[in-house]
Amino acid sequence: MTMSRLAKFPLITAHTGCMGYPEHSLESVQAAMSLGADVYEDDIRATCDGVAVLAHDNEVRLADGQNINIATMSTRELDEAILQADPSLADSPLEPFPRAEALMRVVKNARAKMNLDIKTDASLKPVFDLIVKLGMQEHAFLSGCGYETAAEALRLQNRLGLVIHKLLNVDASSFKRMNYDEAVAMACEHALETKCFGLNAPYHLVQPVFLEEAAAHGLDVYVWTLEKASDMRKMAEMGVASITTRDPATLIAVKNEWETARDS
Repeated sequence: MTMSRLAKFPLITAHTGCMGYPEHSLESVQAAMSLGADVYEDDIRATCDGVAVLAHDNEVRLADGQNINIATMSTRELDEAILQADPSLADSPLEPFPRAEALMRVVKNARAKMNLDIKTDASLKPVFDLIVKLGMQEHAFLSGCGYETAAEALRLQNRLGLVIHKLLNVDASSFKRMNYDEAVAMACEHALETKCFGLNAPYHLVQPVFLEEAAAHGLDVYVWTLEKASDMRKMAEMGVASITTRDPATLIAVKNEWETARDS
């Protein structure tokens, strides 16, 4: 496909754990920001005392083999358990169990955007509070929201009088239950109902008709998670709004090639 001279390259979203650094780490977000990523994505859960923390799963295995349950523990209890399992973490620049706030501050200072991948509805209120506290209403957005979570987020933001930007996570299983066009139409309908600004989809689900239908409804399309340069080029040429990757350096190289070709 020939690249349009007017085409804009997708936003570069760095996935947590990018460039080989540990997930939910300061090193990962710093690497992404130093490379020039537009967006940084991390997974958000909440403790029982209502603090937004970084974790993909609710159950976490510690260095000593113990399993802990994030939702049933306070931040103090989490920190104590982490340090008991691995006392060396006492020297970490972050709290023993990573908080969302610390990484959000790094992203804000870099003038990038934070993609808050919501893993549980219990994290919505703590995340809203953080977005307001840090003044990041235009520099943070929610992802990971299926239809029900997006609807709950909308109810909460209306109750609090807030404008919180969010993506609707596409229900991948709907593409197995329904024909492709129907699944895309349903995703767009759900996004509009819940006032999402776009759709967040596994890249392999995205075809031209997906993008056309989304554009017809004024919805952006964000895709995840790509590692091959060839797939990155394909998605960029199709016109997605953002590409998520654990290898932002490769995506930046693809962007540089794109811009050279566009300007030649």
